[in-house]
Amino acid sequence: MRDHVIAVDVGTGSARAGVVSASGRLLSRREHPIHMRHDGDHVAEYSSEQIWSATSLAVRDALSAAQLTADRIAAIAFDATCSLVLRDSGGGPLVLKEQDGLAFDTIAWLDHRAVSEAEEINASGHPLLAHSGEMLSPEMQMPKLMWLKRNRPELWEKSGHFFDLSDFLTWKSTGSTARSLCTLTSKWNFAAHEQEGWSRSFLRSMDLEDLTTRGSLPAEGVLVGEPIGQLSETAAAALGLDAGIAVAPGMIDAYAGALGVLGASARSRETLRRQAALIGGTSSCLICFSSVPNFGRSLWGPFRDTVFAGQWLVEAGQSATGGLLNHLIRVHSAGGEPTTERHQQVIARIQELRATEGDGFAGQVNILPDFHGNRSPFADPTLTGVISGLTLDSSFDGLCRIYWRACVAIALGLRQILDYMHNRDFHPQQLLVTGGHVKNPLLVELYGDVTGCDLLIPETDDAVLVGTAINAATAARLHPDLASAGSAMIAGGRTRPADPERRRHYDIDFARFVLMQKHRAELTAL
Repeated sequence: MRDHVIAVDVGTGSARAGVVSASGRLLSRREHPIHMRHDGDHVAEYSSEQIWSATSLAVRDALSAAQLTADRIAAIAFDATCSLVLRDSGGGPLVLKEQDGLAFDTIAWLDHRAVSEAEEINASGHPLLAHSGEMLSPEMQMPKLMWLKRNRPELWEKSGHFFDLSDFLTWKSTGSTARSLCTLTSKWNFAAHEQEGWSRSFLRSMDLEDLTTRGSLPAEGVLVGEPIGQLSETAAAALGLDAGIAVAPGMIDAYAGALGVLGASARSRETLRRQAALIGGTSSCLICFSSVPNFGRSLWGPFRDTVFAGQWLVEAGQSATGGLLNHLIRVHSAGGEPTTERHQQVIARIQELRATEGDGFAGQVNILPDFHGNRSPFADPTLTGVISGLTLDSSFDGLCRIYWRACVAIALGLRQILDYMHNRDFHPQQLLVTGGHVKNPLLVELYGDVTGCDLLIPETDDAVLVGTAINAATAARLHPDLASAGSAMIAGGRTRPADPERRRHYDIDFARFVLMQKHRAELTAL
């Protein structure tokens, strides 16, 4: 009886696979690292073949750990970062760089080599940009492809396939060049709401008229929850699964997380409207849905049919949140490597210091957390971070003070985003928080207290895998639709009500936060 699915999540540093039952129970989860090549601050690349190898190992290990045989698996689904995979006309890697025995053919999501191309696209003022917050990020695919054609014309001439990473994984699994509407609408400026999804005038404005031909890009996409193909014999052998099982369309990792917490809410448009998914990891994404398109500068979207058919998705984001906390530990003299254990030590000491010093703990330190630019509300990848109130304190307690205030700053940034979205007819009353930030009690506390929103922390510690499993289970017709799968597969959670008094306590911090942004702009303008 095929009553389980495989969910694969390819994040920034690893490929994870989970075995999930039709009722949403995660039987096992296994992980294998993937290697990212860095060249300075702006270049980051992967080898897609190494990612596929890590994915295959993770799936085999997860299936073995679950003590299930392949004949129990009904489908597989993938989510991934929005990294760009380049393949030649024969399907082989289109190599950007060879190093350490690897062929790097994939531009990582966080790669910022295409900043100038993004600025040029944004200056065009093309009407389609309204669906990307009026500003394309260099993390999206069009600026990267524009960079490729300009700077590596020899590779452009050899190109045959351009994939979002999760679409690459479905291609490796099925041989089909079909693409997911989840990736196309949100990262490729594909207008699912128009009769012709690819805007010829938009492509022409970037000198990318030949993009769909060069990249084997289809004229339409596949909805989440529909099968994109069947697992091929070759892929089945690599993954340790049976050929012929359903393969679901790929998903952007954050949107899989949104499905993993909001899937059951899709039955009611009103319930969905009152909630927002907050997915916190290396960066943070705030995702809302609406039955009508709502626009706003710096908001990615509105994208139709990206997760739920007929619903418009809008995303706001913070470029470096978990990544910022890791960075602060790594660069501080008392920090070291930002392991889970080290974070826990810092958090535990902060709680002790707060108990001793009270609400004024570390209040002299103020931080703007834009160390990797600002997605929302400024849509400016060139913005930098600011720390005021530093002393010569190089002790472990000194690190704890900076870490705490960085957590406060991240929550203040979220509050600013929510205020901005309220002015654009989004009024989420409850944040469903998932991702690695759930394991940080400081962030969980601050997200509620600083924003004034009730929090729902799902019972599962891996909503991204659950959302990907919902996609797989629906594609295999273990459930008739995404909402039914969400109702069956999403467990409950704990609620943390907002505390209005604590929100007022952080009002002065928010005032300082906004004032620091003003001063930063003034300094830049000199």
